Amino acid sequence: MAKKIAAVLANDFEDIEFTEPAKAYEEAGHTVTVIGKSKGEVITGKHGAKVTANASIDEVKPSDFDALLIAGGYSPDNLRDDDRFVAFTKAFMDENKGVFAICHGPQLLITAEAVKDRNITGYKSIAVDLKNAGAQYKDEEVVVCHNLVTSRTPDDLPAFNRESLKVLA
Repeated sequence: MAKKIAAVLANDFEDIEFTEPAKAYEEAGHTVTVIGKSKGEVITGKHGAKVTANASIDEVKPSDFDALLIAGGYSPDNLRDDDRFVAFTKAFMDENKGVFAICHGPQLLITAEAVKDRNITGYKSIAVDLKNAGAQYKDEEVVVCHNLVTSRTPDDLPAFNRESLKVLA
């Protein structure tokens, strides 16, 4: 059954950490909706990818979606100071919906106070932040903890996509 995936995105996201999972999800028959600060906003990746927000954070609610994608780069840090994105993210974790976060993506989960007692991975520079937030950090290409799928870097994308698609199935 096709699932609806919300992708929260801000400028300076790690290009392939959004484009590759989105492509894999869409090829599997799922729908990806890019959510930005405003609808129609053009969001630019660190390496020049341009993505247009399909929706504003103000016009969506977690109940509209089955899963959440949080790409890395500087996007999660740009989003975590916006309470709307933090609350949106927390709702997915609270409701045990699929959450797929790669690289610096877990920064948004830290701010949402949603990593305590979770097995998780992420980019090595946020390992201490994850541990301080109560997570059980694992230095592995992909870590699946119930509804949560996390990976460290773009090199881990094949495993990240594979496990995310399993959660969506």
